[in-house]
Amino acid sequence: MIKSTFQNIKISGIACAVPKKKDILLEKYASAFGENDIRKFSKMTGVVSRHVAVAEQTASDLAYAATEHLMKYKNIEASSIEVLIFVTQAPDYRMPSTACVLHHRLGLSKDCIAFDINLGCSGYVVGLQTISALMHSSNIKRGLLLVGDTSNKNIAPEDKSSCMLFGDAGSATLLEKRQESPTIHTAMRTDGNGYKSIIIPAGAYRNMDVPKERTLWGDGNIRSDYDLYMNGTDVFNFTLSEVPILINEFMTDVNTSADDYDALILHQANVYILKQVMKRTKFPKEKTPISMDRYGNTSVTSIPLTIADSYGNISNGAVKLLMCGFGIGLSWGVVSCVLETDDILPIIESDEIYMDGGINHD
Repeated sequence: MIKSTFQNIKISGIACAVPKKKDILLEKYASAFGENDIRKFSKMTGVVSRHVAVAEQTASDLAYAATEHLMKYKNIEASSIEVLIFVTQAPDYRMPSTACVLHHRLGLSKDCIAFDINLGCSGYVVGLQTISALMHSSNIKRGLLLVGDTSNKNIAPEDKSSCMLFGDAGSATLLEKRQESPTIHTAMRTDGNGYKSIIIPAGAYRNMDVPKERTLWGDGNIRSDYDLYMNGTDVFNFTLSEVPILINEFMTDVNTSADDYDALILHQANVYILKQVMKRTKFPKEKTPISMDRYGNTSVTSIPLTIADSYGNISNGAVKLLMCGFGIGLSWGVVSCVLETDDILPIIESDEIYMDGGINHD
């Protein structure tokens, strides 16, 4: 595992935003798939409802709403931000980086690094490692890690394996250089042999000419190469074999156990998978919060969203967390840190839409 240790860097704020539009699975899909199938799906995955962005609302809109909320709460001046990283697999454009759009919308200084990271389920922990490393090796004193995905825009409406699973969300995390802050530990792994396990085969610069017509695939679902495909067996086997191994190796390396943490914050992939990871890492269910019953699998945002869901209304406390993200790539990683609960904001709902994203053709 690739290990990092960061001192004097503090995670000093987390805010999350979800769309105002909320889908309850039984209400939305019973007529299409039948109540029994919906109940079986909810029991297996844990998803009962989720928030879904309208057509015009993007991942960056949700991340922007979370950032504005956080900066106002923390009384942070835009000019003080010196790095902005946006982690997403639902960018505004193929080019440029959506981080530059967010840099513009937030009114940040020219003396600020801004770039995207193309990752999903593991993206929050990789983003924390990346921004901490940049701050550690430079004169940057304050940075923003923004993450967000609107996964539902890339899913075929008749694909029962995915169309009810995902929720849309965005978040903002503030990091600052602070003397004597609790140490942040990270560890990361990648296995590119599994890159086809979660994939949208077309829509970028490979497979550019494949038909857009949706057809019946071998797994019994209707989709096209422009829709998300997930090999459930591959992802299930990867998660249950590799994720607990990394968590246990990490805890051994930093000389901790489940008893030393207030919570294990897992990427909200599937409730059955989460229970198996708990079992294999010896974390009790009361220390492993679940948010996907109400928000679905929110991809890159699921870890900060679960933190905000669990601690956003608690004052005057501190929690030691072990976070673990895993999935697309295949990629996975862990981060341990201490957060003050006053720095964790309750989840907000937003209908924010950026109306100036087009180009004048005249």
